[in-house]
Amino acid sequence: MAGLPLPARVFIPKRLNFRPADVPAVLAGVIISVPVVSVLVAALFMGGGEAWQHIRDTLMVSYLGGTLGTLALAAFFMLVFAVPAAWLVTMHDFPGRPVFEWLLILPLAAPGYVLAYAWGDLMGVGGPLQSVLRDLTGWSARDYWFPSMRSMPGLAFVLASGLYPYVYLTARTAFVSQSICALEAARSLGASPLRSFWSVVLPAARPAIAAGLALALMETAADYGAAEYLGVPTLTFGIVRAWKSFGEPAAAARLAVILLVLVVGLLLAERWSRGRAGSQQSSTRWRTVSRTKLGGLTGLGAAMFCLVGFSIGFLVPVSRLVWRALEAREYVAPVGEALKNTLILAGAGAAFGFVLALVIALAGRGKGPAAAFARLTASSAYAIPGAVLALGALVVLGGLGLTLTGIVPVLALAWVYASRFTTTGAEPMVAALARAPASLGHAAESLGASPLRRAREVDLPIALSGASAGALILFVECLKELPATLMLRPFSWDTLAVRANAYASDERLAAAALPALLITLAGLIPVILLSWRLSHSRPGEHTHE
Repeated sequence: MAGLPLPARVFIPKRLNFRPADVPAVLAGVIISVPVVSVLVAALFMGGGEAWQHIRDTLMVSYLGGTLGTLALAAFFMLVFAVPAAWLVTMHDFPGRPVFEWLLILPLAAPGYVLAYAWGDLMGVGGPLQSVLRDLTGWSARDYWFPSMRSMPGLAFVLASGLYPYVYLTARTAFVSQSICALEAARSLGASPLRSFWSVVLPAARPAIAAGLALALMETAADYGAAEYLGVPTLTFGIVRAWKSFGEPAAAARLAVILLVLVVGLLLAERWSRGRAGSQQSSTRWRTVSRTKLGGLTGLGAAMFCLVGFSIGFLVPVSRLVWRALEAREYVAPVGEALKNTLILAGAGAAFGFVLALVIALAGRGKGPAAAFARLTASSAYAIPGAVLALGALVVLGGLGLTLTGIVPVLALAWVYASRFTTTGAEPMVAALARAPASLGHAAESLGASPLRRAREVDLPIALSGASAGALILFVECLKELPATLMLRPFSWDTLAVRANAYASDERLAAAALPALLITLAGLIPVILLSWRLSHSRPGEHTHE
């Protein structure tokens, strides 16, 4: 994994200089952006009908309140754990630090709905925790209070426990590349480590932390499976329900526009925080700094702090799912069929997204309007929930008179997957091109090579060096997507995500455990690759991505 798919700052040329070679990049940008544009058109020009009036009058407050409340609580939970954890593993040495350095990223492998199934089962009335409590005390379920996962705080806790690595990663990157001179100056003036952190380190890292938090909150707003399972009304839940229960694409489109406004607000906040980032210049800025050794109770406390975060986000829920999967061996055959469907649909989406990613990566070598347009649409589409893009595809299909029969739903899903996840596949290729010496391209141009020939003989082989990582990330992202798959999948084509969602909705968690574990296992591969890369970086060292 090349890094976090944060929306990149896009170069906007002062003069438009369109060339025939820019056509593929423009087409890629159009393909990615059409679902969003169609949602906007549907919201503006299609009547919402009685369904929209019912949603507006009776459900809108709960949808907005559920979304905004979950975002606020999730942001609090993530910041409270991720930033101190990043600071501990980056700048301190304590028992287990090298292991926690990469363990803390593993929760990214499990989608929010998988964590919701596990924690809902663990904390439920019939779950092991409350069962043990009743056995020990002799109480009944009415005799005590126990935290409920089926609530807004419960949803925020579950999503934060799986998404905090976004904040952890960006915070750690900021701490790794911080100015060592600024820290040494603060310490020479008598500042304690805690005061140095609050007064020097945290202000410099704030833009990076805000960027990671914005990305995590976009994923929080896009969640459907966890919100549905835990019974919390959110905008994404409302979009899927408006389509599935009411059959009203216009009403769903209007909800989607409200969700888009929230997403755009998060994007603008991230851009604003990045724009405020200052620069610190020093001749010894990138000198390696020795980690502060934490011994005794302090070191043990740091290790326990990291262990708690890893356990909540990965170890405990995955262990519970493994335990439950061992109780449901008779469901292996149905899961095998779902696995085949998953491989077909995710493979189709990854293949389409890979082509678009390659076009965008090659276009990124230039500074023209086509490259800017393609990169902007790809990076922005990643922030848009899958339910919104699926709704846009449905609007387009309806306008063309097509129904979800035959090969149409497979193609529609491949389109939606590619629209949302293309930027994650393009990043490794863009990184590979950025590492290549610029003299290679200049040499090709000096020898009279046309832009097309340079792209084919110079840039393409370089970009393909990062193709395997890009293809893997694309495939895993497509595999985990739930709301878009629910809305567009072929009739009776249950994927792993859909099958897990169906079993969990029917309270058959033992059956849902195996497909949920298979999804998590697939997600572990790119996360482990990312963990390995980051574990080889040290504070004070400047690494070019």
